[in-house]
Amino acid sequence: MTDTLLRPSEDRATLRGRLVQLAEAATTPLMPADYLDLIAPLRRGTDLRGRIVSVHPETRDAATIVLRPGVDWAGHVPGQYLRIGIDVDGVREWRAYSLTHGPRADGCISITVKAVPDGKVSNHLVHAAKPGTLVHLEQAAGDFVLPSSRGELVETKLLFVTAGSGVTPVIGMLRNLFPVTDSGVVDLPRSADLDIVVVHVAPSEPDSIFLDNLRELDAHGAVRLVPRYDDVHGVLDVAELSSLVPDLAERTTYACGPSGLLDALTAHHEAAGLPLFTEQFRAGFVEAGEGGTLTLADGRTVEADGATPLLDVAEAAGALMPSGCRMGVCFGCVVPLKEGAVRDLRNGAITTVDPISSAAGGVPIQTCISAAAGACHIER
Repeated sequence: MTDTLLRPSEDRATLRGRLVQLAEAATTPLMPADYLDLIAPLRRGTDLRGRIVSVHPETRDAATIVLRPGVDWAGHVPGQYLRIGIDVDGVREWRAYSLTHGPRADGCISITVKAVPDGKVSNHLVHAAKPGTLVHLEQAAGDFVLPSSRGELVETKLLFVTAGSGVTPVIGMLRNLFPVTDSGVVDLPRSADLDIVVVHVAPSEPDSIFLDNLRELDAHGAVRLVPRYDDVHGVLDVAELSSLVPDLAERTTYACGPSGLLDALTAHHEAAGLPLFTEQFRAGFVEAGEGGTLTLADGRTVEADGATPLLDVAEAAGALMPSGCRMGVCFGCVVPLKEGAVRDLRNGAITTVDPISSAAGGVPIQTCISAAAGACHIER
C-alpha cells in the first residue's frame, strides 16, 4: 500500500480548511466572518453594506446622504433606486430611495431623503444619521430610466414632471446628462441634441429640493425650468401643461411624485394618446407586536406565538423547511421574509419588512432563532 501524495496546492487548500475549522471552533457561537464584519464590513463576498460618509441638508426637512458602498456594489443606471436597511430603535427597517447622481469618480453613491410626518426611517436619516454609520444595502433596481441605444438616448425631446421628493430620480438623470463641476455645467457630446423641459412642483420655494441645481442647468440652457409653487400658483392642474409646455404633444413625459399627481397625469396623457412613464414609492408600515399569523410559502397560514421559532411552527404545520444546527450558527435555515415582523430570540432585535420597501425578494432571516412579532410571510 502506498501513500497518496498531495500536490502543493492541495496541501495549501487542506491547511486552509483545517485553519478555518480551528477558527470556527475557537470563535463559536460566532463565526470568523462575524469578526471580519467588525473590521472590514465592506469587503467582497459579505452581505452588501454601506458606510455613511456625509449628510448634507437640502431643505429644512430633506437631506442628501452620501454613502460608500461595499466592494460588491454593482453600480446603477441614473433613475434607479436602492433599498437601504437601517436599525432604528432596535428595529431594522427597509426603505427605498432614488439614487441622485450618475457615476461618481470617488465611488460613492447618494440618496436624498425627505422627512415625512411620522416617518421613522426618513426622520432618522434626515435629522439623526451620522457619518460612519453602517447601513445594509441591496443592489440598484427599477426601470424608471431613459432608454438608450449604444450610449445615445432614444428620445431627445423630454418633459420631466416632478413634485416634492419626486425630483430625486430625475436629478440623477440630469446630473448624468449635464455634470456640474466647480467651473460650471459640462456639455457632453451625448447630450448635445437634447431638448428638456422640467416642470417642478413644490409647496413653496424654500421647500423645493435641488432648486439651485435646477436653476443652474436652466441658466446654462441645458433645460428649461418651469417651477410651480403651491403657495404662489396653487395646486398644479395637469390641464395647464399644454399652456406651460406648448409642444407637449411632441415630448415623452417622465413623472415622479405623489399618487394624486401621477393618477391625474395618467388620465390626461391616456386621453390625449401621449407617452408617459411614472415612478412612485408607496411607503409601507409594519407594526411589531407579540406573535401573529405566519403565512408559509405555499400560501397556508398558521398561528405563531412570540416565543416559538418559526422553523418549529412551520414544521409543526407540515411544511418542509431547510434547517441545520437549529442554534443560529450554521445558517442552514435561512429563508426570505417577504413581509411582516420577526424577533430574534437571542437578543430581542426586531426586523420589519413591507412588500414595497423591503429588499428585493425579501430579507433573509434565520427561522431557527426568529419568532413572529406580528403577521409575517416567509418564502423558500
